[in-house]
Amino acid sequence: MHATGAAVQTAQFDVIRHSHERSATFGLFEAMRPDYAVLSGAELAVRLAQSRTLFAHALPVMETLYAQIANTHSMIALTDASGLILHSLGDDDFLARAEKVALRAGAVWSEEHQGTNAIGTTIAERTAVTVHGDQHYLRANRFLTCSSVPILDPHGNLFGVLDVTGDRRGYHQHTMALVKMSGQMIENRLIASAFDEKLCIRFHSRPEFIGTLMEGIAVFDLDGRLLSANRSAQFQLGLELGRLRTQTLEALFGESADALIARAGEPPSRLDLHSGVGVFASVEFHARAAAGAGHVATAPVVGGRSSSSLAELCTGDARMQDVVARVRKVIGKNIPILIGGETGAGKEMLARAIHRDSPRHAGPFVAVNCASLPETLIESELFGYTQGAFTGAAKRGAVGRIAQANGGTLFLDEIGDMPLAMQSRLLRVLQERVVEPLGAARAVPVDFMLVCASNRKLRERVAEGAFREDLYYRINGLSVTLPPLAGRTDLHAVVDKMLRDECFAGRPIGIDDQVLALFARHPWPGNFRQLSNVLRTACAMLDEHDTHLRVEHLPHDFLDELGEGIEARPAPLLTGCARLVDIESSAVAAALKAHGGNVSATARELGVSRTTVYRKLRGQAPSDFASVPGAGKAPL
Repeated sequence: MHATGAAVQTAQFDVIRHSHERSATFGLFEAMRPDYAVLSGAELAVRLAQSRTLFAHALPVMETLYAQIANTHSMIALTDASGLILHSLGDDDFLARAEKVALRAGAVWSEEHQGTNAIGTTIAERTAVTVHGDQHYLRANRFLTCSSVPILDPHGNLFGVLDVTGDRRGYHQHTMALVKMSGQMIENRLIASAFDEKLCIRFHSRPEFIGTLMEGIAVFDLDGRLLSANRSAQFQLGLELGRLRTQTLEALFGESADALIARAGEPPSRLDLHSGVGVFASVEFHARAAAGAGHVATAPVVGGRSSSSLAELCTGDARMQDVVARVRKVIGKNIPILIGGETGAGKEMLARAIHRDSPRHAGPFVAVNCASLPETLIESELFGYTQGAFTGAAKRGAVGRIAQANGGTLFLDEIGDMPLAMQSRLLRVLQERVVEPLGAARAVPVDFMLVCASNRKLRERVAEGAFREDLYYRINGLSVTLPPLAGRTDLHAVVDKMLRDECFAGRPIGIDDQVLALFARHPWPGNFRQLSNVLRTACAMLDEHDTHLRVEHLPHDFLDELGEGIEARPAPLLTGCARLVDIESSAVAAALKAHGGNVSATARELGVSRTTVYRKLRGQAPSDFASVPGAGKAPL
């Protein structure tokens, strides 16, 4: 074993050992029944309201992460800093098992309550932790394998924990890498939204990494004092956040605040760090801008379009070009836009591009997923509330998402899933252009551009009585439908762009023709979201010397969907000119024999799904598996 690997393993052992020691001091013992207490709906609603910032920024990242791990008998959980689970989502079969040990919203998974577990131990150690099977302190939890990372707020304080938990038999080493990436995305989102007035520097030694997860983000006030920096910035600058706060902008980057403000919105240019290392940096300047009703909007002073502008959404597909051309004609004319299309087809990406190309691009872009907000919170989330509006309300009240969009763009995603009661209130807002927070004595004027999206057919929802007809006609000014990924003619260009913009492999990566051919055959039911996840996971599988994505880098479940699972993986070495189908049969038969005919164990060893093994069993002659015990019996 390499020295580095041995050190990591020793550190992990020490973390688990220390956690077991703490668990014993809490008065826990291995055979005891875990604490299954769960907060009531009202109590949970109060705690969710207290963690609204964390919840709002974590939710879209959780949904993206779930798309990567779906159908793996696992779940994702978000907790606050105390270990209280705020929200979870996952596979239905595993969620049912998880609920038996209170692994659901409203339960507390600190070490004091549950002993050694990834969530509680992450809180105690303030570091990423995997707890696998028997490493759990309580026997009742040993059927689990859990990977958790701490989420820090922009000031470096523990804000919450992101966790992926599954059946211990489905453990994958790459799960922790995905959880770490997702946690870093949440932290970056928190930093980007934390300060009303700021100078933000995004930097990396290679310009193509600006705008990706690899970029450093350092935020300063207008006097050059550091407000916050993400993990990548701390690494590149060689200082932890506490020490960075003692440094000035000029000391770290060799430029004054005024000089950098003058470069805001320009293409990335060269800066020299205090260490002498040269980096490329993109500068954004955000200043306070009056937005009505006492709301402070954060807006870049210098325009500059990002890579998500309407022009850059056109990569060669005629239908997409038609959508963009139609949208351009109504921007700035106070006409609401309704975007249709399958889940993952890029509706929010189009909405953000519309905002950036609109006269309101200096104002806020506020996105609300109407299907994801808990029903107990949707009213306060959308409309806000005043001090004392309900038990547990924040002392100063809270500005709702609609008022936050004042002066900018309000994007209501999955509006077809909005409860009917909320539809009535939203209709009044759109008709009268005022919003009335809960507990308020008067309404507050609002002004925003409205963009809505739905993967449902809203006319059918109207006919079913699930969506108000008058609201439908109020939001349906211009209606456009995004083409699904499988039907686009510019797939190659889309893949190249996503590799540049979204794949965090650490270097420029090409893609083999064989992989492109597989992509062209795939139905892509998850559209761009699925493609992004496939590329991101494949990039994580690259070795240091790899320059191209090849078939062996692709996720196994993706290959299984195409029937390429076993063909794409190394088979046992056979002499002579064996047919590929014979190699497959040999690989399956050998694995089945080694596992006594156990299909589940065979699938895990080969890295394929049980369905693939069954398909190979059905497709071959019985003689091929005659020596395999149990191979002719019912599937295991």
